[in-house]
Amino acid sequence: MIWIRLLCLAVGYCFGAIQTAFFYGKLKGIDIREHGSGNAGTTNTLRVLGTKAGLIVFAGDMLKSIIAILLTRLIFKGIYPDALPLLCLYTGAGCVLGHNFPFYMNFKGGKGIASTGGIMIAMHWLYVPVGLVVFFGTFFLTHYVSLGSLLLYLTFFVETVVLGELGIYGVTREILIEMYIIVFLLTVMAYWKHRGNISRLIHGNERKTYLSHKNQEKAKEDNK
Repeated sequence: MIWIRLLCLAVGYCFGAIQTAFFYGKLKGIDIREHGSGNAGTTNTLRVLGTKAGLIVFAGDMLKSIIAILLTRLIFKGIYPDALPLLCLYTGAGCVLGHNFPFYMNFKGGKGIASTGGIMIAMHWLYVPVGLVVFFGTFFLTHYVSLGSLLLYLTFFVETVVLGELGIYGVTREILIEMYIIVFLLTVMAYWKHRGNISRLIHGNERKTYLSHKNQEKAKEDNK
C-alpha cells in the first residue's frame, strides 16, 4: 500500500500548491513574497493587503486541505476503510508540503498553518472546538499570530494522540503509530518554519497583528 500513500501525498501536494496568497497578490498586481515579511501566507497578506485579503487567503488555504481530504475519503472509503484516517492524513500532509514548498515558486511558499487548520476540520470535528479556543484565544489575548500558530500545532499533535488512544479513529496500533509520526513530523516542520518567530518571541520583539483598522496605529507602536 506504499503507492497509495504516495498517491495521497501527491494529490495533497497538488491541492496545497494552489498558493492562495500568491495568486491573490497577483490579482492585486503584486508578488506577496516581495512585500512585508516575504512569506506567502495569511498573516503577511493581511498586513500588506488588509483584513479582507487576509481572510480570503485564510479561507482558501483551509479549503484546499478540506477538499483534498474529502476527495480522498470519497475515493478510498470503500477500498481501504480500515486505513482511511491514515490516507486522509497523508493527503493533508501533502497539502501542507505543497503550500510550504510549491514547485513553481521555487519552493518558497507559506508556513502551512491555515492548511493545517483545514486538515483538523476534515479529519474529525473534535479538533475544531479546542483548535479554535487555542488559536484565536492566544491571538486575541496576545496579538501574536505566530504564538497562536505554534500552540495550534502542539494542540494538533496532542489531540491526535488523545483521539487515537481513545479509539476514535478505529484503526490498528500500527496505523495509529504511523499517524502519530506524520503529525509529529508536521509539527517539527512548522516549528522549523517559525524558527525566526520563535527567536523574536523569546527576545520580545515579535511583531503583533491586529484585524481592525482602528488598531493600525497601535500596531505600529507595539511593533517598534
